[in-house]
Amino acid sequence: MMNDFAAASKATMQFLRQRLGFKLWMVTRTDGKDWIVLFADDHGYGVKAGQVYSWAETLCSRMIEGQGPHIAPDVAKEPGYAQAPITDKITVGAYVGVPLRRADGTLFGTLCAIDPEPQPERIREDKDMVVLMGELLGGLLEAELAGTEAVRKAERQDVDITRDELTGLYNRRGWDMLMVREEERCRRYGHLACVVSIDLDDLKFYNDTQGYASGDALLIRCSKALKEVTRGSDVVARMGGDEFAMLMVECDYFDAQAMLLRVQETLAGYDVRASIGMAMRKPGIDLEEALAIADAEMYRAKRSRKVLN
Repeated sequence: MMNDFAAASKATMQFLRQRLGFKLWMVTRTDGKDWIVLFADDHGYGVKAGQVYSWAETLCSRMIEGQGPHIAPDVAKEPGYAQAPITDKITVGAYVGVPLRRADGTLFGTLCAIDPEPQPERIREDKDMVVLMGELLGGLLEAELAGTEAVRKAERQDVDITRDELTGLYNRRGWDMLMVREEERCRRYGHLACVVSIDLDDLKFYNDTQGYASGDALLIRCSKALKEVTRGSDVVARMGGDEFAMLMVECDYFDAQAMLLRVQETLAGYDVRASIGMAMRKPGIDLEEALAIADAEMYRAKRSRKVLN
């Protein structure tokens, strides 16, 4: 085994394919209703890393629920697997699957394989080996994820020079650097994330009517409010002028909605009026695309506020 989850996953799939055969080996991530392919060793199915399928339709979901064995040489002989919706979409003659679990027992994903043809019964003898492979990958994954916070802290220190002088938040350069690094983690582990775009409504009014010191005070109040609602692992930046952005890491849709409500309430508490847009980073939408969507949502919100006013 290599000491890197990605490299170890690929080496494991190659070894198991040489040992057991099978046209497709995968390391996957489960997230709610989604089943995300993190790594694939494919020789006939056309599956690639980053593709997303319905978790409920998979053989892996049934394996986790105990409806079928870890190794099924003939899927047609296993009622729990033969009736899975995925078998209506692709040809599955044989299946191998074991869970990848976090240290607390929660399910991260699976190490699994399928082949269009039934396989010899003797492959059941390799069950303990495949289970062990899954446990080793899970342990390596846990070690990497446990070190993520330390890595993020070091990254934040690396870009301390890219700070906005007035607010102390990251500037656009710092934001861009950290976005690239976080996108790499999202691709590697299948993490979700949330991007928020914020534009102050009244900065020009404060600057024109009360002077730039008053406008600066508004920017500082906004930065304090955003710092108050974010975690140490998140990123908050002043993108320029009256525009701010937030990156909430390892954040699902429901957490994002709750966070957005806290942002709105906290800004109001600091007497800051702002237009806000939010978008999720998920398979098929990277962080840059999520930011563009959040920006568009923010501008729609801003136009609506102008109409109402």
